Order: sequence, then structure tokens, then C-alpha cells
Amino acid sequence: MEPYSDTDAGAELDTTADTTENANAPASDTWSATDANEESGANDATAAGLEDAGNVGIAEDAGSGGNAGTDEIPSDVDDDATHPPDSTLEFTFDQIRRTLRRVVDVLQGSHIDVTAYDPAAHGPLVTFDDADDLEEVDRYWVNAPFSFVVIQYDEAANHHRYRTVEPILTDEERLVLETLLEDVRDPLLYRQTDDEDVEELLRSTVREYLERYGAEVDMATFYRLFYYIFRDFRGYGRLDPIMHDPHVEDVSCDGYDLPIFVYHGQYTDVETDVSFGEDELDRFVVRLAQHSGRHISIGDPMVETTLEDGSRAELALGTEVTPRGSAFTIRKYADEPLTPVDLVRYGTFSVEQMAYLWLAIEHNKSLLFAGGTASGKTTSMNAISMFVPPRSKVLTIEDTRELQLHHDNWLSSVTRERIHEGKNVTMYDLLRSALRHRPEYIVVGEVRGEEAITLFQAMNTGHTTYSTMHADSVQTVINRLENEPINVPRAMVQSLDILSVQTLTRLGGERVRRNKVFAEIEGIDQRTGELDYSTAYSWDGETDTFTAETSHVVAEIQHERGWTQRELLTERRNRERFLEYALEHEISDYRRFTALVNEYYADQERVLERIEDASENSETEGRETESDENKNDTDATPPNRPGDSLETN
Repeated sequence: MEPYSDTDAGAELDTTADTTENANAPASDTWSATDANEESGANDATAAGLEDAGNVGIAEDAGSGGNAGTDEIPSDVDDDATHPPDSTLEFTFDQIRRTLRRVVDVLQGSHIDVTAYDPAAHGPLVTFDDADDLEEVDRYWVNAPFSFVVIQYDEAANHHRYRTVEPILTDEERLVLETLLEDVRDPLLYRQTDDEDVEELLRSTVREYLERYGAEVDMATFYRLFYYIFRDFRGYGRLDPIMHDPHVEDVSCDGYDLPIFVYHGQYTDVETDVSFGEDELDRFVVRLAQHSGRHISIGDPMVETTLEDGSRAELALGTEVTPRGSAFTIRKYADEPLTPVDLVRYGTFSVEQMAYLWLAIEHNKSLLFAGGTASGKTTSMNAISMFVPPRSKVLTIEDTRELQLHHDNWLSSVTRERIHEGKNVTMYDLLRSALRHRPEYIVVGEVRGEEAITLFQAMNTGHTTYSTMHADSVQTVINRLENEPINVPRAMVQSLDILSVQTLTRLGGERVRRNKVFAEIEGIDQRTGELDYSTAYSWDGETDTFTAETSHVVAEIQHERGWTQRELLTERRNRERFLEYALEHEISDYRRFTALVNEYYADQERVLERIEDASENSETEGRETESDENKNDTDATPPNRPGDSLETN
């Protein structure tokens, strides 16, 4: 790309020209830029072409911006002078002198001291101007201090809108950015760096090229330019703010010039202000495929892949299979997996249910999580895996990486499609191989084919297994397992201990996830030959409460451990106290939670004593702080919002 015009003022001027004589010339004398080109030396066109852009918002006598660096000051042209219709714009000697001075500055370079961004000292990088005049219901940072999101409510359309807010560039800054994107592309493509070094590499590269241009920029301008360089090289381009939003679970684009939709954890399905034209969307889809090591083309227009950050993506290119144009759906990968504490706080499970699951996992009972799309099956399976005793060998098998365990003895495996040479590695292959690793716990992302038989064989040979399946009821799960294409023999299905069926539903106008039922497989009815199962817990949608029934799995654990009824109740109550403590103290980080669980396994009494002490102290402190809060309530101020002040948090 050549963003600067050949007629740029000074683009071909000889910096060795003697300006003394010109300084004494009358101001009315004129000199054509065409004549200047004929007399010029072969200077560095790129550097000279930046004579205006290199002085972004700072340089003395900078142009008015947006016109490829040319000065917009009219020449003092003689009335009798005649020129052909296509003659080049003429400049006064005073303009030429200023242009030469800027060219010399460019060739000499500049020095930029990059300091940490300070909103108080450097000013805000991004502001929001509500041109639509819609009701604002939420605003939060997604990548402070560079981008934030505004949620608006459109009363006329009766739905929410999702607005992304990024730094606004001036015309001159956009000009510099175009050149930077061209100049830094090749050096960055061939540099091998670790992920943690990329940000510093990009920052130093941007500084280096701005100095080459002779640019003298303030820190606000520098960080605005740096943001867009980083966003386009290492991020997701215009989709980047959305991909940074921790509240967004799914991102979908249905075609050319159509608004992108997101599934928001609080506002559900929301239309965004981002859309892609035909060429831009095609390039974006190809880029997603290439960056994840996959090939997509008109001949092979559909690809399912895992992005660099672990998110799952379904891609379609062109209009052959998606008539409205290229399309994609991204299921975002959570860097911080939800814990049992999170699931209790969201109401998916109760504390009592989570203690029940803890006992089952600790005592090697196998579980299957079923439910519809986005009902939280995999999230729940990942969360309860944090109850696995420390040092037990855990092996996970997935076709797309989603599971994340904070466990020392964990072997993760992922399927592979054949690329050029070699062969496919399927879930069936991985599961057969897993049994040779002698794991105590096997976690399979989802069963949908022949691997299910091997999974149930593992259950029958003493391996504790967890998996997920698409089904909306207990009977549907059984039917799917016993029929095509899975075909698990009924005698094997009875080795499953607990079946959880989850649902995504609406309560009070909000979408919520709930565990509908915990069913326990009791065996085969000798009279009917059908599988018998009982309900341990059920959910009442009208009252949004869970009801406990008799559990033969818990009774089996009691028998195995030789506990009395009092001892069983004590064990369950201890785990409930543990979870209540973690909930009260917001121990929801998966690393902290897993560490606390491991400590409980190592020294149960010490942990329970600490919980008891903390409970007593919190009661005392609660009475004291309540009095203080009442005194200071009149001085309370709402937290800073992005775009409203210079603070970023």
C-alpha cells in the first residue's frame, strides 16, 4: 500500500538545498512543486512522505490533516501567471522553507520516551458519544484503558443493543497507522516470540518506526496507535472488544453486512454495532482458519476448529453453503473456569447437591451430564472435577479443548484430523490408549459414537468416568445410549451411577441454567428387562427450589465406609460448611478453590477449625462494620465508569 501522494509537499525535495537565498526572496514569488521535483535529489520517499503525519497533533505548522500530508495554505500566485489546467499546486518560498525544515527533522529521526499510560497525566484514550440517544443500562471495561462496552435499551424495538467503544483516531493518526501496519508487518511475521513477549515487542516496534518517521507524539497518541497495531496483529481486529468481554459466551455472524450477535451472560442474545462487508468478512474467516492451522477455501468451505485462545469456531466461506455470505460462530473459551462455588452462586446447583457430588466423586462414582445446547454440561463437569482427590491420575479426552483442571497428575489429550500425511486420531483411539495409562479418573468431553462402548467398558473395569451428552431427559439419555449410532449394551449402561440433566430456561425474564434432576441408575428390572433409575434430587421450576429424595448412591458410600448414620450426616454437613465458607469468602478462583479442597483432603480437622474461627470472627466484624457503613452511607459515591473519568477501574 502507498498511502501518500507522489505530489506530497517535500516528497522529492533535496534536503541539501541552500535555503538562505530563498529566505531573502519576496513572499510573492512562487515555485512549482513540479519544478522542485525536477531539481530534487533521491531522498528516502517513505520518510519524507511522512512530513505531516510524522508530527501528529504536536508539530508546529502541521497540516490540517487527512490530505496525504499536503499543506492547505493557498499560494500567493501572480494574477498574470498562467498554467495548464493540470498544473501542480504552487507553493510560496515560506511554505517551501517550512517543508524543508520538516523533511530535515524526519531524516534526522526523533526520540520517544515510552512511559506507562497514566490516565491522569495523559488523558483518556477512549470516550463515548451517544448519538442514538438510547437508554444506557450498563457500561464496563473489556480491555482497559483501550476499549469498553455500552449496553443500551431500545424501547421502540424492545431489545438491548451492544456497543463497542474504541479509541477514535484523527485523520493524521489514521495516516500514520496505515503506514505502520504496512511497515511492521514483515518484521513481525518473521519474528519468533513467546506470547508473553509479544506485547513488549509490538510496543518497541511501534516506537522504533515512529522515531524513524521523525514523529513527535504524546503518550495518548502513541498508545492509541499501539492499541490498533496490537489489535490487528495479535487480536481479532474489530471483533477484539467482543472477544475480550468476559460476559460474552457465543459470537455469531450470519453473513455479509449483517450485524454480529452475541450471547451475553446477563442480557442473552444481543445485536452488536459490528458488521463486516464482503471482502472483509471473507478475509476474516480465512484468517481465523489459518491462524488455527486449518485450511478453508471455496472447494472446502466449512471448517470446525479451535482458535489460538482455545475458543471453538465453526467457519463457512463464501455463499456456496451459506447463501447470505461467509459466516462464523465462536464459542468462547473461558480462561478462568467456573468452580462449584460459582455454580452454587448462579443457582445451577444447591450447596446440598454440590456436597452430594463431592461425596460421589471422592468415592469413585461415575457421572454423565446431559442437557441441551448451552445448558452448561461441560462447565459443570469441569467444575466438579475439582473435587478429584489430589495425586489421583486424571486423563481427559476431547475433540475440542475445553476442560481445564488445576491438578498435578493430569494428562490432557485432544483428537486430531489428518493434515497431509499421517492419520486421524479419534476419540475412540484416545480412549483405547487411555486405558493403558492406568488412570483412576477418565473425563471425556462428549460421547456421540463408538467411543461410548469403550467408555462404558472402562466403567465396568473399575475406572471412574465422567462425560456429557446431548439429551433433555433421563429416558432420552438411555434411549440414545442403547440405540444407533452408540449401541451400548444395557448391561453396560447399568454401571453408570449418577445422571444429571441440565436445562437452560427463563426465570423472571432472565435466562438461567438449572440442574433438573439427579437420577441414579439402580440396575435392570428382572421382570421387565428395563433399566431402573430413581431420583435423588429434582428441581421445581415454579418455586425455583430443589427437592431431595432418597439416594441409594449415598447409602452405598455409607456401607463402603462403614459409617453410622450420624457419621454420614457429619461428613455431608462438613462438606456443606466448606462450600458455604468458600461462597461467603468468594473463593471462586479455580486455583484457590482447588488448593483449599486439597488442603481439606490432607487435614480435614485443621480446615474445619479455620472455617469455624472465620465464622465467629465474621459475625463480630459484621456487627461492627454495619454500624460504620450506616455512618458513611451519605458519603458513598458510585464507582467510576469507563469514558466518564480518567480512571480505568
